[in-house]
Amino acid sequence: MISSVPPPLRHGPPRPERPRISCVVPALNEHDSLLLLLPEMAELLNQISSAWEIIVVDDGSTDRTPQLMTTYVTSNPGVYYLQLSRNFGKEAALSAGLEVSSGDVVICIDADLQHPLALIPEMLVRWQAGVDTVYAVKRNRDDESWLKRVGASIFYGILGQGQRVRIPPDAGDFRLMDKQVVDALIRLPERTRFMKGLYAWVGFKAEPMLYVPAERLHGQSHFNLLQLIRFAVDGITAFSTWPLRTFNLVGSLIAMLSFCYGSYLVIDYLINGHDISGWTTIVTGMFFFSGINLMALGTMGAYIARIFDEVKQRPLYVVKRNIGQKLPENES
Repeated sequence: MISSVPPPLRHGPPRPERPRISCVVPALNEHDSLLLLLPEMAELLNQISSAWEIIVVDDGSTDRTPQLMTTYVTSNPGVYYLQLSRNFGKEAALSAGLEVSSGDVVICIDADLQHPLALIPEMLVRWQAGVDTVYAVKRNRDDESWLKRVGASIFYGILGQGQRVRIPPDAGDFRLMDKQVVDALIRLPERTRFMKGLYAWVGFKAEPMLYVPAERLHGQSHFNLLQLIRFAVDGITAFSTWPLRTFNLVGSLIAMLSFCYGSYLVIDYLINGHDISGWTTIVTGMFFFSGINLMALGTMGAYIARIFDEVKQRPLYVVKRNIGQKLPENES
């Protein structure tokens, strides 16, 4: 539980009360939501920032988002539109936005209006107190299905097995980060990026902040079951070798049990002279061990596929066009 008045943490020089802020907004078919989000965000940033930019990263939208942003940036200084050549995925869109950001503070927020803007000033207060990353954590998962809650629990349980890097459960991409944290993220060379793990891997002082997601006003989630499974596989293969170690342990255990059972049959035959039979046992055992072998090969294949993607060294994304006004680089 987070205390209502967190203790001060500041070490070193004080941070500015009105910093330069970059907001990274990945968007996929979010035309209607962006119409509401952008004016509200600009109004808030005018109150808390000395200079700001809103970076909208269009991850291959097929609705009217490109037309909206083309006209919007011409009459709204501080809004920058980065259009990718196709849908590369949210992790790539976030990375694209982080790479072009130049604020003292960078805020990642979804375009679907479920992340409350009112939380941003509170995050900024914690940054001024010395926290490098403030990440929003869902207070509960009551709005999700039972299957998704169980899957999330298993997923984070696997990621937490024997790893030096602790990835906070229920933490999403809604977060405020110091420029030093962003620079560290940009230097990471992975092509298959699992951002929740990378946020934790770079370290720095991080602090959670509880929130309740707002109802989605427009559109629907772009993650279906298969995409969530793929996302989980990417996360596990990027930040855990636990599945490989598990099959190593299972193989050793089965071999030991098989040796003991075989020894028992031989001794029983030598003592009692019983015929060694059991065609059904043999066939059942063959199917069982074949299944175990195929599961192990599939697990190894997932890690090998990740290696295959990395060694190709393809760019993480391709930019189709970029228009609008960016925040000038800080010369200080």
